[in-house]
Amino acid sequence: MNFDLTEDRIAIRDMARAFAAEKIAPHAAEWDEKKHFPIPTLREAASLGFGGVYIGEDVGGSGLGRLDAALIFEALATACPTVAAYISIHNMCAWMIDAYGSREQRHTWLPQLTSMEKLASYCLTEPGAGSDAAALRTRAERDGDHYVITGQKQFISGAGNPHDFYVVMARTGEDGARGVSTIVVPGGTPGLSFGANEKKMGWNAQPTRAVMFDKCRVPVANRIGPEGIGFKIAMAGLDGGRLNIAACSLGGAQAALDKAVAYMDERKAFGKKLNEFQALQFKLADMAIELEAARTFLWRAAAALDAKSPDATRLCAMAKRFATDTGFDVANSALQLHGGYGYLSDYGVEKIVRDLRVHQILEGTNEIMRVIVARGLVGR
Repeated sequence: MNFDLTEDRIAIRDMARAFAAEKIAPHAAEWDEKKHFPIPTLREAASLGFGGVYIGEDVGGSGLGRLDAALIFEALATACPTVAAYISIHNMCAWMIDAYGSREQRHTWLPQLTSMEKLASYCLTEPGAGSDAAALRTRAERDGDHYVITGQKQFISGAGNPHDFYVVMARTGEDGARGVSTIVVPGGTPGLSFGANEKKMGWNAQPTRAVMFDKCRVPVANRIGPEGIGFKIAMAGLDGGRLNIAACSLGGAQAALDKAVAYMDERKAFGKKLNEFQALQFKLADMAIELEAARTFLWRAAAALDAKSPDATRLCAMAKRFATDTGFDVANSALQLHGGYGYLSDYGVEKIVRDLRVHQILEGTNEIMRVIVARGLVGR
């Protein structure tokens, strides 16, 4: 694999960086403090093609690959991991429709999603089914040409806007993974409601709510693919989603490292700048090395997913575990290098630490990433 970026990829990355610096970074702290979901800014990002990065061009997508997406989400996350992460989740939902939906479904829904006129939420996790997602209990009973959906989803990013789309994994058959189907539930459907916006450690610039279904009637035509393959669709979406979240971790961590480098050139102790102490120089070097290793691993996994390699799922799990752990550790070290100032919101590092912590949990916990890798090693 050639790790030199093409001119086109450099241009895409630089465009994302410029947008992040101009449109997101100046407002990120305020959005975090006020728990503001910046929908107009999301739509501006979509106007640059970020609402459907790897979605077909015939429905308004950019038609790019997973490595392109990794570059974009890392760049956006240098300004705000929270905003970048929501855009990545939206892309994951749109891809599931693009990859598994019918021609009519694609052309009906995706133009609204690639423009981010409507936003999408991924509805898999439930109060009693997190890591064991195949144990989900939300049920969709067939009633003529409709499904009647009853149940609850938990920790749903972006939920609450009545005009959006909810890509829901619901049980249409037997227990276990084979009884799950994927159904698109439009916002405003009778019986669809939302819990309060959760109070969280980080990710405050996007809402997180429970999504409730109380005999919610949805046309059978809203099902993506045949009955019983919903879990497969959900897991396929997560392969790419894990790469995106890994990229967001790298972007946030890179921003934290850059802040630490700048701070250590200004701050003095014992008559010298902090960056004159060899022990602290070595700490910065290790942080940079770990980030570069994680970035290289991420690109390797993205290339495998683009190539539909048989080991893509395993590599995506590996890259997600490695990059999100590394990203958090680097950001946490950057906070430590700031000393007491790192704990203050003014310097922006504590926000990055708070935002990146959840990346080790969502899109499959890092413990589950180890399960995926281990199963490939021991054959269980």
